[in-house]
Amino acid sequence: MLFGDKPQDRNDRVPPGQTLTQGFPVLHYGSVPYYNDMSKWNLKVFGLVEEEFTISYKDFMAIPRRTFTNDIHCVTTWSKLDNVWEGVAVADIMNKVKVKPEATHVMLHAEHGWTTNLPLEDFLRETSFFAVKHNGQLLTPDHGYPVRMVVPHLYFWKSAKWLRGIELMPKDKPGFWERNGYHMYGDPWQEERYDFD
Repeated sequence: MLFGDKPQDRNDRVPPGQTLTQGFPVLHYGSVPYYNDMSKWNLKVFGLVEEEFTISYKDFMAIPRRTFTNDIHCVTTWSKLDNVWEGVAVADIMNKVKVKPEATHVMLHAEHGWTTNLPLEDFLRETSFFAVKHNGQLLTPDHGYPVRMVVPHLYFWKSAKWLRGIELMPKDKPGFWERNGYHMYGDPWQEERYDFD
């Protein structure tokens, strides 16, 4: 099926209001970061943890990677089925820190100050991961190179591109798009797209 085609026998995998695409549309706010020196990239876990943790790109890429297959759903109404990713399981990063018991939510921090929020339990799901490849190819800069969060059970804006930080928080607070009218949670099956209250 091409973008805009109506789902037929796959209705059980396509949330309400979505149409299928075989492409991979590029949507983001602001400019795309390009990395010329990967020694300057790192990923930091901070906030409600016993001790902050920072991992370099070299050490991140040395972590054994897994293959993940999922469907993704964009708030702008496209869905892409059967994505094959290569990445690092959330547990393989989070087992390096001790999360304080009062932590309930996560703020994902990306380049250019971009952020998005998640309940901690959604972040920690076995289906959530840090992607480095999509369909056998390294992520392109437009799609989040070098590392993109992938949270496939929520609308795709929650899958932050250009990930740089994971902040553990005691309560929920809105990220960039949530402050600008997007839903705080973003369940595609409930069509939790926007919240202008």
